[in-house]
Amino acid sequence: MAKPIMAKATAVWLVDNTTLSFVQIAAFCGLHELEVQGIADGDVAAGVKGFDPIANNQLTQAEISVAEADPMARLKLKHNPASEGEEKRRGPRYTPLSKRQDRPNSILWLVKFHPELADAQITKLVGTTKPTIQAIRERTHWNINNMQPIDPVALGLCKQTELDAAVQKAAAKRAAEGNAMSDDERRKLLSTEQTLGMDAEPRIPTAISGLEAFTLGDNSEDETEAPLPDADSFFNLPDDDDKD
Repeated sequence: MAKPIMAKATAVWLVDNTTLSFVQIAAFCGLHELEVQGIADGDVAAGVKGFDPIANNQLTQAEISVAEADPMARLKLKHNPASEGEEKRRGPRYTPLSKRQDRPNSILWLVKFHPELADAQITKLVGTTKPTIQAIRERTHWNINNMQPIDPVALGLCKQTELDAAVQKAAAKRAAEGNAMSDDERRKLLSTEQTLGMDAEPRIPTAISGLEAFTLGDNSEDETEAPLPDADSFFNLPDDDDKD
């Protein structure tokens, strides 16, 4: 059953301005009967201003009067043609301001670990634009050198079920086109827990790159040292008489 907009505020108004039972108000507003009773007691929705459903074209006074006279009657929300389809999300996904700075990192993760995903799928998952995805794919993004791949699920940009569904859909499409993922590509796929637990790859400074096998000496077995002179022969020099 459809609920009125601002359901709790509507319940506050009905409690304050009608003699409807808690059951009737709860059924109309999609609340629990005890929650409506808490509103009447001042324990719930304290400080919430009542929202008039009559003035906002959600109820009529005649229907309220009928329900007040008959405790078994139930209120029905007025049909508003303008509200049709409002429950469906339109346009790109909204991303909170606090998480927008992490969105390029999530795109980099998707491009790296799920290359089978189409740009439209990535756009729907994290709420971005195709030019941004293309720039990250081609590594021409202005901040590409400072970006790190981070799972969008870990960032809260999408749900794991949404990511899994997108990956399965992309894999099925790829298989239908005869481009099934190879075993090597499958082994490269990592889960959220694996990517979050990965250590940073060690990097060798460019100043000493190529000198990993350098040693300070050559211990070749072919090279032999010259023998030192014998002490006796060194001190037993010939006398001047012996020269004659």
